[in-house]
Amino acid sequence: MNENVDLHVPVLIVGGSLVGLSASLFLGRLGVEHLLVEKHAATSTHPRGRGNNVRTMEVFRRAGVEEEIRAAASVLADNHGILQAGSLTGEDQEWLFKEIDPGGALARFSPTGWCLCSQNDLEPVLLERAREQGGDLRFATEMMSFDPDASGVTATLKNRETGEHTTVRADYLVAADGPRSPVREQLRIGQSGTGDLFHNVSVTFRSRGLAEVLGERRFIVCYLTNPEAEGALLPVDNEVEWVFHAPWQPERGETLEDFTDERCARHIRTAVGAPDLDVEITGKAPWHAAERVAGRYSRGRVFLAGDSAHEMSPTGAFGSNTGIQDAHNLAWKLAAVLRGEAGRGLLETYGEERLPVARATSERASARSEEHSHPGYAPPPSVGGGKRGGMLNVALGYRYTAGAVLGVAPDAPVVPEGMRLTGEPGSRAPHLWVRRDGERISTLDLYERSFVLLADGADAAWRRAAERVAERLGVRLDAYGIGAGADLEPEDGADWAEAHGTGRDGAVLVRPDGFVAWRTESGSEDAEATLHDVLVTLLHRG
Repeated sequence: MNENVDLHVPVLIVGGSLVGLSASLFLGRLGVEHLLVEKHAATSTHPRGRGNNVRTMEVFRRAGVEEEIRAAASVLADNHGILQAGSLTGEDQEWLFKEIDPGGALARFSPTGWCLCSQNDLEPVLLERAREQGGDLRFATEMMSFDPDASGVTATLKNRETGEHTTVRADYLVAADGPRSPVREQLRIGQSGTGDLFHNVSVTFRSRGLAEVLGERRFIVCYLTNPEAEGALLPVDNEVEWVFHAPWQPERGETLEDFTDERCARHIRTAVGAPDLDVEITGKAPWHAAERVAGRYSRGRVFLAGDSAHEMSPTGAFGSNTGIQDAHNLAWKLAAVLRGEAGRGLLETYGEERLPVARATSERASARSEEHSHPGYAPPPSVGGGKRGGMLNVALGYRYTAGAVLGVAPDAPVVPEGMRLTGEPGSRAPHLWVRRDGERISTLDLYERSFVLLADGADAAWRRAAERVAERLGVRLDAYGIGAGADLEPEDGADWAEAHGTGRDGAVLVRPDGFVAWRTESGSEDAEATLHDVLVTLLHRG
């Protein structure tokens, strides 16, 4: 170690909000030593970023934190749908949708479901589990500067409580440092997109009377459309604690100081339609909705994740979910390279895969804001004209058309028409309930710490080939026979080959993040050679 360096770590994460904490958890699960620094003294205290979509909950399920997250979110477990109303006391009320998963159709695709967990409740869960996994997480610690070179990054950190400085040498840096990312700025990575969409002030308040006004209505959010006091109302505990997003127009000279407690309380009463409502303002926080995507996701050994890589309209909660899934994609690739299983070229596929997803998702988020007439949002003519598509299709049905995948048509759409989770390379692998040693699991529960090869239980050729290739290349590769009486026995006699789009003597190779890397519909005269070449290509083993 250089005598001027105080600490060496394989990965330095800058930013300890949802995306940084998720990156720490995922890396820790994979045994990657890392340091996370966050300039704030603690996790978020503001109830925001609450919608965790089904794909995010899948990765949290595999990371072992789903139960804790649902426990932290239990107070909002019965809140569903989005209401739009002129007021909460008048006749002008319409459910934009009443159920996230009407009829339980999601169970066909996933072992889990959406979860409404506010950021201030979710972050402590991630923090605790990341530390349990061995992560070194330091709050009240700011990265003052960083110097990237061909072999790593040297960063200077400052403890904001003691003033102590520490010099850290990292092999890789993950920047989860927010939409105004100093790391992105230093790397001179530009952005594209519509830009600013609208501005809000998020007002937390207490009111016991509001629960009486609402009665049995339990929504995720209610868009209140009174032109004199529009805004978005969100429950925190359905009883006393609430959040109201009030439009803010700084372009007209409006300042945060203009949002006095009296003005905010009056605004909320008018919006709700209850002039005598008890309102106690407890906090205010500005936020900005924008559509911007970085021109690239990395430069050298520095990677962008979350808001540093993309900003999206909040409608649909796409932004935080996309960021958490960025971290999940990057974590297994960093682990593979640091273990020596993959060449550094694998890390280039992070941007190849995630950047097109961010572009497609950010466009969908803006279109969703227009569809819902989000308070404060006046879309420019260039916004909102793209394909709509269902929420589930965007959240779960997206695929990687380039990167660490083989057999994908380069002109395939990132978000295809309809839900097609049928084992196509680049898509999230299909979910099937199976029995393994008497335990009921989803096939998705197999994917986290290794590549997984699925082949018919009656034919051991692919599994033998996988064992030999894993030993020959020194990679983590698990192989399972699937079918009646095999390692994995599908419930209700489900046809695994049909579900995965392959033939009975074919095979499917799934990546650690649960995406299909490659499949073949038939057997091979030399399965070992075929599988060897596939993995060498995927892992950039030159």
